[in-house]
Amino acid sequence: MGHQQIIQERTALELRPHTLVNLGIGLPTGVAYYVKPDSGILFQSENGLIGMGARAHAGTENPYLTDAGGFCITAVPGAMSFDSALSFGLIRRHVDTCVLGGLEVDETGRLANWMVPGKLVPGMGGAMDLVANANRIIIAMQHTAKGEPKIVPKCTLPLTADRRVDLIVTDLAVIEPTEAGLVLRERAPGVSVEDIIANTSAKLIVEGDIPEMPITAY
Repeated sequence: MGHQQIIQERTALELRPHTLVNLGIGLPTGVAYYVKPDSGILFQSENGLIGMGARAHAGTENPYLTDAGGFCITAVPGAMSFDSALSFGLIRRHVDTCVLGGLEVDETGRLANWMVPGKLVPGMGGAMDLVANANRIIIAMQHTAKGEPKIVPKCTLPLTADRRVDLIVTDLAVIEPTEAGLVLRERAPGVSVEDIIANTSAKLIVEGDIPEMPITAY
């Protein structure tokens, strides 16, 4: 199992039945593949769709039906489409859970994920609105980038919003940002607490035995 599958499968366990969920571009969109079709979870795509289904098979693509990353997708029975104005209205206080990627998360649980100064950004999307307004924010990202920790004492990149995210799921660990700091909740199978600490520059709160992630296909 690769790091993406670990993150996506574990994140999918956090989604609750009969809720509206927004998945960010990239790794988070793959979370949908690990959710049972009869779960009652509806996925929203910011480009105007509620009821996003799996990726379209080759030969069945509809160029007008895409996810936020531009990949051709399917729609589940009962799906509805609408314009961007309504879609962005929905992501302001009407989304139950949002799963986003991250460039950095700091010890206070603040997220930076929308720009790297000096680099071209094709579009910032709705990340700021989502982090500010969704009921629950889960960050699904790799624990390090090019060997450098992404969970840091203080974000060096511009913050996405001044709000503490609710959970961080990486290929090494599940970490919960709290008022007291970052609490290590789970470790990936085969990963030790020492490995996680060595790859995290932020301070982690470690209390008692840390269980393995409850994923099945590792």
